Amino acid sequence: MSESVTPIVQHWINGESSPSTSGRIAPVFDPALGVQTTSVVLANGAEIDAAVAAARAAFPAWRDTSLAKRQQVFFAFRELLNARKGELAEIITAEHGKVVSDALGEIARGLEVVDLATSLPQMLKGEFSENVSTDVDVYSIRQPLGVVGIISPFNFPAMVPLWFFPVAIAAGNTVVLKPSEKDPSAANWLAALFAEAGLPVGVFNVLHGDKVAVDGLIEHPDVKAISFVGSTPIARYIYESSARAGKRVQALGGAKNHMLVLADADLDATADAAINAGFGSAGERCMAISVIVAVDAIADELIEKIVSRAVPLTVGDGRRSCDMGPLVTRQHRDKVASYIEIAENDGATVVLDGRTVQPDGAAEGFWLGPTLIDNVSTSSKVYIDEIFGPILAVVRVKNYAEGVELINSSAYGNGTAIFTADGRAARRFQNEVEVGMVGINVPIPVPVAYYSFGGWKDSLFGDSKAYGRHGFDFFTREKAVTSRWPHAGSGGIDLGFPQTT
Repeated sequence: MSESVTPIVQHWINGESSPSTSGRIAPVFDPALGVQTTSVVLANGAEIDAAVAAARAAFPAWRDTSLAKRQQVFFAFRELLNARKGELAEIITAEHGKVVSDALGEIARGLEVVDLATSLPQMLKGEFSENVSTDVDVYSIRQPLGVVGIISPFNFPAMVPLWFFPVAIAAGNTVVLKPSEKDPSAANWLAALFAEAGLPVGVFNVLHGDKVAVDGLIEHPDVKAISFVGSTPIARYIYESSARAGKRVQALGGAKNHMLVLADADLDATADAAINAGFGSAGERCMAISVIVAVDAIADELIEKIVSRAVPLTVGDGRRSCDMGPLVTRQHRDKVASYIEIAENDGATVVLDGRTVQPDGAAEGFWLGPTLIDNVSTSSKVYIDEIFGPILAVVRVKNYAEGVELINSSAYGNGTAIFTADGRAARRFQNEVEVGMVGINVPIPVPVAYYSFGGWKDSLFGDSKAYGRHGFDFFTREKAVTSRWPHAGSGGIDLGFPQTT
């Protein structure tokens, strides 16, 4: 498709589409077709300033909008999103490649956070202590920060933004969202829908761009906080740069999630879980299981069961009745596929090779089928790197203790799971494993919205997780007020330190 007829995704600033004047654009592909279908603008400094200025101008009025009115807007947004989620799913599939059912699942999990945001009057309550000293009361209130920046990844173009902006806006902040340039259209669709729900102009803005936009938000003096999800190297950069700029920051990084399978596990259920957690969304999710840690006694049988389930999977265009779609770009597909060759060179056993897949889709699509690699060495890049694709590695261990030691030695600590019928082993695992989110016979332990999402070690920078109680705490500041209404004629001068009497 020639550039002259390719539609262009513009910024969304101050409640409307805002054409860019930067002269910079990036291509957006349909991964199932392997062709460019859209372009997206890349912001310059003036456009960064315009988005932040719009959010800053909208902040005072939105901050002072009653909790009841904010809640009404969120109820309206929730109903609109639920009614029209099919439209959004089609947009996600067209730009990301995941199958429509997976896109709908992504939206459903994002809707959980919108549900949480509707409870904003409860979540924003302070505390009150009466008569801490004679006629003195102390109470706390939670107040919004101001303009906040959100930088989201390509793998969940709706869900990850929905982890953050509903909570931020419900708490009274205004937002500038910088989505991935690989699949930008979902963000504009959400912004337009929020406006339809009655959100005032300027409260939610979408700024498209690359590193220029990221650095612009980090360095802008009017942006008070940054929320980020992405790879660990970028998360570390975002955290350090934002902290250096004096901003509050939460930066969720990468993962290498392990699933420990003990000898007493239900192997049929475990194999089903491994297929879902390893190959769902083509493995392009930070909570994907990428390493099965199998005790020797059941490793061979488990591998056989996984293979029997993986072989019939249909890889193809996500708009058809397929189980798994393509990867997001050709470059990413080739990078992921290169790990299969690395595994072969390292002496591992390639049980299933996704490079041979026959897709139900255009030959030019960015295809890679389910891949299963046995006998992976912990010194191999296949084990060490976050591959972010449909490659499932098997590492064999002798027993529970060796498995937990392996998991705890990882630099990452995002998610993990144990499959067992032994409640004592499961309870011991949840206590001993050094990972932020743990599943017991649950392969992808993403918490529901009224808990919080985030890992340990190199999977999270900063001390605040996403959504839940952590989310509302991150997007607000606590103010403590000490109050006294003295009786007439009381008082007098006292230069001593205040006492509680």
